[in-house]
Amino acid sequence: MTAPQRAFSHVDESTDDVRAKVVQYLDVAASHPEIQRVRANALELFAPADGEKLLDAGCGLGEIARQLGTIVGSAGSVTALDYSAEALAVAKSRDKEGLVSYTTGDIAKLDFPDDHFDGVRAERVLQHVDDPTAALRELARVTRPGGRVCVIDTDWASLVDDGLDKGQEILQFIIGAGVFKNPAIGRTIRARMIEAGLDAVTTLPVTLRFTCPEDAGKVIPIFSEEGATALPGMVPAELSDAFFPSVQRATEQGVFLVAFTMWITVGQVR
Repeated sequence: MTAPQRAFSHVDESTDDVRAKVVQYLDVAASHPEIQRVRANALELFAPADGEKLLDAGCGLGEIARQLGTIVGSAGSVTALDYSAEALAVAKSRDKEGLVSYTTGDIAKLDFPDDHFDGVRAERVLQHVDDPTAALRELARVTRPGGRVCVIDTDWASLVDDGLDKGQEILQFIIGAGVFKNPAIGRTIRARMIEAGLDAVTTLPVTLRFTCPEDAGKVIPIFSEEGATALPGMVPAELSDAFFPSVQRATEQGVFLVAFTMWITVGQVR
């Protein structure tokens, strides 16, 4: 089985089947109302404007980059960057109006000059990188003085449940199993931005909640059919054997509940 942390941070090195599942997951998650709610809040805080030059770092399949392209208009520009050429190819194929320019790159080593963008954003990226603070410094470096850096990321350590036997044990085991390099990154972005020298840092926590496993599985893959297959190989049998029967019982009793918090943090470059 492909190491779990490689599925998202090293898409191009995965098997064809894994790459297809990553694309499918990104599509399903992007359409989920809870992710859309987070993104709507982030867009309001980021406040893109007509004529601006923006960067979406870690753009995935490009849906937000294309949205930004409609906002900045012909007088502005949007660059979509991702580590994965596979994801960028999908993103570019969906950009029928040519609103965005696409480039592969490493968020920790951006190939742009200083003070190049009016604003940059990165969503669910820093949880996968080796040095999140260094990546934040790079985002700030390529942003002009007075420009904004917007980071949206998850605090997986906040993942909680109700109604599941051994729910916390299994969820916390997966968090600590190398799926995410920085599982608590969301709540630490504010301090990291301040450390990186950004001003006027504001942060907004948004709690996502799910009351049925089918819905949860669209954002938290362990509740999906693929997760059910992979779970026994990821965690000890005494946990995995109890997990899905407890999910079924909680669902039948109408008490299934899972929640976690994502953080939206925006800072201004000096």
